[in-house]
Amino acid sequence: MSFVFIAFFIAVFSYICQHKPEIREIRMSVSLLKKERKDLILKEINVHTRISLTDLTTTLNVSEDTIRRDLNELADDGEIIKIRGGAMSKAYHHSSHLKETYAHNDKLVIAQKALSLLKDDMLVLVGGGTTIRELVKLIPEELRATFMTVNPLTAVELLDKPNIEIILIGGQVSRYSQMAIGGEVHQRLSEMKADLCILGTNAIDAKGGLTDSDWETVQVKKAMIKASEKVAILSITEKLNSVMKMKVADLDEINYLVTELSPDAPELVAYHNNTLEVL
Repeated sequence: MSFVFIAFFIAVFSYICQHKPEIREIRMSVSLLKKERKDLILKEINVHTRISLTDLTTTLNVSEDTIRRDLNELADDGEIIKIRGGAMSKAYHHSSHLKETYAHNDKLVIAQKALSLLKDDMLVLVGGGTTIRELVKLIPEELRATFMTVNPLTAVELLDKPNIEIILIGGQVSRYSQMAIGGEVHQRLSEMKADLCILGTNAIDAKGGLTDSDWETVQVKKAMIKASEKVAILSITEKLNSVMKMKVADLDEINYLVTELSPDAPELVAYHNNTLEVL
């Protein structure tokens, strides 16, 4: 028996020695696949700001355990921020810096376009996110308006604007969206009618409309849209033609779609309709 074992060991060792290059290539291939997967995860998180474990599992067609390991490693490397059930972009975190904002130049163009929608004496209901952060920075000091928000970070950004009255709608704050959620928020929103609602988005599609993957966030966004005369959605084009699991609104509930592209760009043809103005 020992002779058979020794012979088997020698055969295996001989095979490994003869096929070292192939084995090395396999290891490199596995390593490359992991790197590519993590790069794709980073792209998904940066494009959509935040994303769930389930969505990543479906998109990349790998197990939840694999995604969890990748997210843990990316978080340990300081690339992302882990949240319950998924991950979010570092650019969305309150301590982020400009250099960490994904597609910053595109978001700045969007903010400059959206600025044209703001008028004196408006009551504006606004969400949160990196694009809205750029919009707030551009608000001229002479603009006189009232801004209501469910996002504490947006409220803090608005403090630099001397003629803007700020009303923060409070409640439990979601780690997923950094928005106030819950019954009190819905009650406050049901009692108002804003001139304009400005929201960012995680996904928008010509047929699927506005979608997201977090139940509480979806309900608050629905209430914000219902509480407003007009609605503007700010979105980089990488979020176009993407659909998440939960519907926020159909396109006919939106008045303005603001992207970094020219309104007549081929990518936006499907979004032009009788009720939606593309800026």
